Amino acid sequence: MKGISSKSKFLLWLLCLSVSISLTSETTVHAFSGQVIQRGAVGDDVIELQARLQNIGFFNGKIDGVYGWGTYWALRNFQKDFGLPVDGLAGLKTRTKLVNASNFNGKFVHEQIAKGNDFTYYGNVPIEKQVKPKKKTNAGGAAKAPAKQAAKGGGAKTTPTATAANVPGGYSQNDIQLMANAVYGEARGEPYIGQVAVAAVILNRIESPSFPNTISGVIFEPRAFTAVADGQIWLTPNEGAKEAVIDAINGWDPTGEAQYYFNPDTATSGWIWGRPQIKKIGKHIFCK
Repeated sequence: MKGISSKSKFLLWLLCLSVSISLTSETTVHAFSGQVIQRGAVGDDVIELQARLQNIGFFNGKIDGVYGWGTYWALRNFQKDFGLPVDGLAGLKTRTKLVNASNFNGKFVHEQIAKGNDFTYYGNVPIEKQVKPKKKTNAGGAAKAPAKQAAKGGGAKTTPTATAANVPGGYSQNDIQLMANAVYGEARGEPYIGQVAVAAVILNRIESPSFPNTISGVIFEPRAFTAVADGQIWLTPNEGAKEAVIDAINGWDPTGEAQYYFNPDTATSGWIWGRPQIKKIGKHIFCK
């Protein structure tokens, strides 16, 4: 039996190479298009960007395909943590790093958006547990907001629900939920006023030019909150944490406009001790 000629070997090598390239292209074509994704962009690339960032805990907003400030700060925090240039632009290097670090079930995400469902896409949580069917609306087209008890001791108590319909200032349901997660993770052992105080600090930072101007931007700013660093922000908050957030949004600031706080029993940073102190609430000292 004659051996394979050099020409045949070369042709066989070319065939294998072309198949390899074809398979590689097929596995990567579904991860973003070739465009640089930046603030103001809309569409499928932004949906994938938001979903992947949420999958690994950087984005807590609504996956809606609109690149706003929440997506911008989430991407910057991702870039910083993964050693990339921090510019809020999802170029090739950033997209490649994100694809390697996250999971994206495009069919699930696009299906939920098409159905109008309220959903999330966090990692390590079964996706079937992250979907809430679209809320029914009344005749006027707006979701019915539950009544809140007007005064303590008057009539049967109804549990207030944090919704965009009954909170001022245009805060979204995602904003309320994220703040409740932060309050619960940071201060669930504190008295109620101490939980309101933590929520107030978050809001005070949004109003300051020294901090990001969104809820997610403030909470996920690197090294800003212990609960983010140790993962306790993903604990399920109780109703008390949600009520504390609503009270803070409605104007209750027991801290005296503090932008920082710390536990003197556990603080290791000398810097925080140098901040002008306002008052102590529970175990936390609140500072300017």
